[in-house]
Amino acid sequence: MADRFRITKGWAQRFAAEKIDVPTLLRRAKLPASLFHQEKIFVTTAELFALWRGVAEMSPEPGFGLKLGTELRFERSHPVAIAGICSRSFGDALQRLARYKRLTCPEEIRVQRKARETSVEIFFIETREAQPDIMVDLGLSWILNVGRRGSDGEITPLRLELTRPVKYRAMLESHFGCRVSFKSNRDALIFHTSDLDRPFPTYNEELVTVIGTHLDAELKERNESDSVSGQVKQTLKQLLAGRRPTLQDVAHELGLGSCTLQRRLSDAGITFQQVVEDTRRELAYHYLKQSTIELNETAFLLGFADANSFFRAFHIWEGTSPGEWRTRMRKE
Repeated sequence: MADRFRITKGWAQRFAAEKIDVPTLLRRAKLPASLFHQEKIFVTTAELFALWRGVAEMSPEPGFGLKLGTELRFERSHPVAIAGICSRSFGDALQRLARYKRLTCPEEIRVQRKARETSVEIFFIETREAQPDIMVDLGLSWILNVGRRGSDGEITPLRLELTRPVKYRAMLESHFGCRVSFKSNRDALIFHTSDLDRPFPTYNEELVTVIGTHLDAELKERNESDSVSGQVKQTLKQLLAGRRPTLQDVAHELGLGSCTLQRRLSDAGITFQQVVEDTRRELAYHYLKQSTIELNETAFLLGFADANSFFRAFHIWEGTSPGEWRTRMRKE
């Protein structure tokens, strides 16, 4: 998945309601002043962290992240949260949250189940930088809120583990309803494993089936496009016309470093050049089937230096010329 988080203009409105001056916040986070005026707003993990660090510094309320995590309105919730609340049990809800969270951003909810205890952690895939404390508060509070809403308040964590130094202990223990272990090696909520079998009175088989079917279809489509070759191929199709994009060009469009993209391609057992050739070949078939596109235009659209280069490449692919292949296709 590309390093992109989708945020909305509603964020700016919520920050302003907290008496946070949004222009000052954006300057402090070194983000564009026009960020919240864009039609579609995307930020990288680093930009997201910078934004929330600014929020934490400017918010007059130390528990703002906790408050945001509990501002869950069933009617307005994202389908992922609704799927969680409508699940059969708390364990089922955690499984759905972890499965579908990948649809929204490069962030994972990891659930580790053991005999007596089950831990829930949030990981940001595209960085090794520690999350701002306010984001930890928000994310873990949101997960607990889904459990509380689904169980009519019956879910209570065993403990909360935080990597930060001791700070606001009373506030955190009051909010999560459990003891807090500071200076831990992870940020995680720990539950009794037996609580995962606790049924949800809010279980709605029909609704969760409808939402789950939609989210599963979206997840399948996303997984296919998110495979490294699929990502590169999709980007190349947008960049090829009239030029030959480099690995650096594609990495930039995907929000990745060149070395990261190269490593992912290597891990997948393919090279950038192989993906370029596969993409050109797919597009060549498509363009040649369009009778209104001339062969010279096809060469240009595929990023070849000239028509002869295209003809040589196509002969390697099909053992014939583009013109002969087009004629044969028309007869079939």
